[in-house]
Amino acid sequence: MLTLSIYEKEASVPIIGLYAPEDLGTATQRPAAPVRPEIDPPQRMGTLPTPSLEWTPEVERNTAHLYARVKHVISPVEWPLMAPLVKAINELKRERDAVILAHNYQTPEIFHCVADIVGDSLQLAIEASRVKAGTIVQCGVHFMAETSKILNPEKTVLIPDSRAGCSLASSITGADVRLLRQRFPGVPVVAYVNTSADVKAEVDICCTSSNAVEVVESLGAPTVIFLPDQYLARYVASKTSVKIIAWKGACEVHERFTGDELRAYREADPSVQIIAHPECPPDVLAEADFTGSTAHMIKWVRDRHPKRLVMITECSMADNLRAELPDVEMVQPCNLCPHMKRITLPKILESLLSLREEVTVDPAIAARARRSVERMINLRN
Repeated sequence: MLTLSIYEKEASVPIIGLYAPEDLGTATQRPAAPVRPEIDPPQRMGTLPTPSLEWTPEVERNTAHLYARVKHVISPVEWPLMAPLVKAINELKRERDAVILAHNYQTPEIFHCVADIVGDSLQLAIEASRVKAGTIVQCGVHFMAETSKILNPEKTVLIPDSRAGCSLASSITGADVRLLRQRFPGVPVVAYVNTSADVKAEVDICCTSSNAVEVVESLGAPTVIFLPDQYLARYVASKTSVKIIAWKGACEVHERFTGDELRAYREADPSVQIIAHPECPPDVLAEADFTGSTAHMIKWVRDRHPKRLVMITECSMADNLRAELPDVEMVQPCNLCPHMKRITLPKILESLLSLREEVTVDPAIAARARRSVERMINLRN
């Protein structure tokens, strides 16, 4: 099992190539991102009436155990607005034979109060392949819902807002991957799960930040194309002897952090601990005490219980950890993911009531994409 250790500041192994559409001569020929059609809810289920959303003594009693989970991050003033929605969603899950999967970047009222399964992209991909319920509600971004559909072609997969996209996923297309293969014949291709189904269909295997190094080395090749995150690619290159050809993609949340910002935190308090996600630029990782995926970061905090912590990733993950570990003081630089924040309690409720918005993947693309996703999952199981 791969354990990501403290970032080796002296390691500066470069990637051997960095590409974007303009480097392949296709920047002006790339098709626009496809418009996702709005799909009518399955008629066999119908649309249910909206339940009462009043704050009543009954709602207070029925949700008290859930508020206990989030009382350190959600004020008593806010909870009466959220609790009726939480109660209604949890009741509708049973009625709809639905399970809610929530990424670590979802807000505490979703993560702690309505989600059935939580985790990083790898954990959610694995759990999606094991789900027994007939309907999956994906509280994350669109590529995550696509992955759930790829692994569960017979199930109904819903995302509360299909506009919840990803800067990484939108940075590359399946056509780009085919051109990279033409440029580098015989070189295997690894795709971060933060990619669309058509990209997953063109690659050899997927990975997440939890297992990127393990996946790259599993191919037994001297050189690997790694896409689309250039910073994760640089991190992988620093951890392996495999030569890495990368793509010029970046996460709009993590690329905004800077090493200067982290040094300022240390100057203000030399005792502060800093942990960072490998999607951050190298100067950020060089200042961190620990670098790892969201799952590894959570484990590090649970194991270490630092007094004061700067968590260099999306804000809500720090909130979710603070709800669980109130003795850890979170010093938050706070870069929010605008796409993750499109998922809200009212939208989850509407999704369950009307079974919108359903995620579909072309069966031919899904079959090819499933191979690369399952190859990743089976690597760990």
